[in-house]
Amino acid sequence: MNILKAVSSFGSLTLLSRVLGYFRDILIAIFVGTTAMADAFFVAFRLPNTFRRLFAEGTFNAAFIPIYTKLKAKKDTKKFTNLVFNFLLIILLILTLIAEIFMGGFIYLISPGFASDPEKFNLAIQLSRITFPFLLFVSLSSFFSAILNSNGKFAVAAAAPIILNLFLILAIFLAKSFDQSFVKFMSIAVFLAGLIQLIILIIYCKKFFFPKIDLIIKFTNQVKIFFKKLLPSIFSSGVMQINILVGTIIASFQSSAVSYLYYADRIYQLPLAISGIAIGTVVLPVLSKVIINETQNNVYFIQNRSVELSVFLSAPAAMGIIVGAEQIISCLFGYGSFDQDSINNTANALVIFGFGLPAFSLLKLYSNFYFARGDTNFPFKVSVFTVVTNILISIIFFKKYGFLSIAAGTTISCWLAIFIYKFNLKKNKFHLSDKLFIERFSKIIASSLIMGAILYFQFFYFREEFSSTSVSKVFYLFFVVGDSIIVYFLITSLFKAFSIQDFKLKNYK
Repeated sequence: MNILKAVSSFGSLTLLSRVLGYFRDILIAIFVGTTAMADAFFVAFRLPNTFRRLFAEGTFNAAFIPIYTKLKAKKDTKKFTNLVFNFLLIILLILTLIAEIFMGGFIYLISPGFASDPEKFNLAIQLSRITFPFLLFVSLSSFFSAILNSNGKFAVAAAAPIILNLFLILAIFLAKSFDQSFVKFMSIAVFLAGLIQLIILIIYCKKFFFPKIDLIIKFTNQVKIFFKKLLPSIFSSGVMQINILVGTIIASFQSSAVSYLYYADRIYQLPLAISGIAIGTVVLPVLSKVIINETQNNVYFIQNRSVELSVFLSAPAAMGIIVGAEQIISCLFGYGSFDQDSINNTANALVIFGFGLPAFSLLKLYSNFYFARGDTNFPFKVSVFTVVTNILISIIFFKKYGFLSIAAGTTISCWLAIFIYKFNLKKNKFHLSDKLFIERFSKIIASSLIMGAILYFQFFYFREEFSSTSVSKVFYLFFVVGDSIIVYFLITSLFKAFSIQDFKLKNYK
């Protein structure tokens, strides 16, 4: 298996989904902006979408794949997978029913600040009732995606979320054409997209597994182990999404803050799709197999190259975000209802998130180094520390800095988590950095700084074009970012900071 090829396949499709998500969001920014309706929809969308990211971006895989991989080696996966599917189906149906009945309480819990505005609060409840079944669909979709990933099929699982963005884009155009409520049409689109996505994944998974519904659940040893690991892995692997959800709760007390953080989140999620999510998703099943069958040196080699690839992609992306946050937000969202204040506030949050991007990416990998060994307890402890630290920083500094304290809390807490992971991985000899990584790491950082300087000069040189209100500034953004990326790859190639050959698994050291 070629890890880089698998990452490229998964990452490119995930990136396409994020690009479509950006196009969706620019349409929302133009037609809805950062109004009360936008806040209400983002809260209604945040709840099921947080679970989508929790399950689809590593959580379910972390608990499921190591067990499935061991059973696959014994050709004994059918009973386990069917039991897990039926248990998930029952739990999710019950959860969805409870949420639909008590949605007012759910909204109060995640957006207590909305209670002071009855109209916005009631709209959020109405929209959330439409979108919440998406949680059921996407959670079951993650189950089928995990089976496909375990069998080396990454493309379909990565492509499935594209459906959501296509449906939302279509909903916006339909609402505009028929002069209907944008947020209600988009909420219906979320529901339908989740259902279609699940059906497609079931069809593609038939070769490996097709579910048989059985309401009588038997708790075998493997099923007990799976659910024992699932809850801590939800908290561990989904720490970024939990931090974002916590941020939404706190931000609800400041007008438009939910929207500012949402738009900033959309930008840094683009590079994170490859530098963290794609690499982590591909590496987990590979490491699970290698830990069982190979020597420790081979495990270290794969881990080092994976971390190296994550830094290689996230460092220049972080530099680009920090240097050009205002220009990026202005070019991508600064139209229609999205005014200059919205640009400035969103850009300030994005800069802070930019400093945390490498940490967000590495969190996916370092937690997987434990998950691949079947250990979900230590990542759970680290995640509890991370979320508590995030909450404390966000609340303590919220009165003085507002929503920026939430971005700072996310970034600082994730960097602290990275240092804890690094220390304990070395202590337990689960991961040791080799000389090649240390050498290439310094070259990657130097290359990123050079690229950042070139990017800064170009933003300054074209400052008049970027201050324009014309959509033509988008082309300047693509030009400036594009040639900076080319420069980065040329410099890293010159410095020999990266080697494609290292990602073919036959090249173990």
